[in-house]
Amino acid sequence: MSNPKEEPPASKTAAIDRALYLLGFEIGEISPEKITGQLKVTENCSQPFKVLNGGVSALIAETLASLGAHMTSGFQRVAGVQLSINHIKPAMIGDLIVVEAKPVTVGKKIQVWEVQQWKVNSLPVKKILISTARVTLLCNLPVPEHARAQEEVIKKYAKL
Repeated sequence: MSNPKEEPPASKTAAIDRALYLLGFEIGEISPEKITGQLKVTENCSQPFKVLNGGVSALIAETLASLGAHMTSGFQRVAGVQLSINHIKPAMIGDLIVVEAKPVTVGKKIQVWEVQQWKVNSLPVKKILISTARVTLLCNLPVPEHARAQEEVIKKYAKL
């Protein structure tokens, strides 16, 4: 593939966030206005009851919100200071989950992002909301030297 932005979603996810990659999550669109992705629910991300683990939903929400806030703050370091998530419906092993994160407010020091997760039923395509989260992030913190290269990784895949 000649254009790096056309790499498979798994490669993109592995380069951007190892934890999500290991769970099978695939990052889709990356922009300061919206981050998307999807996850096929497997035993690796489910409870013993064969439903998506709520902690996995929270990890996805905070990660996508942090990625978006990092971009909107000019690639400065961000830190999550509050995560609130409501689990509305279960997702079972085999379900496909689609996720969308969007900014609610973007300030110089604080950002709030909303992250919604749906399970998608096949024909006819129907999205069923399974969780909604609000993530509050402290922004514009200095980036540690060891983390500076991550900006270029994100820019490689982002729509800026």
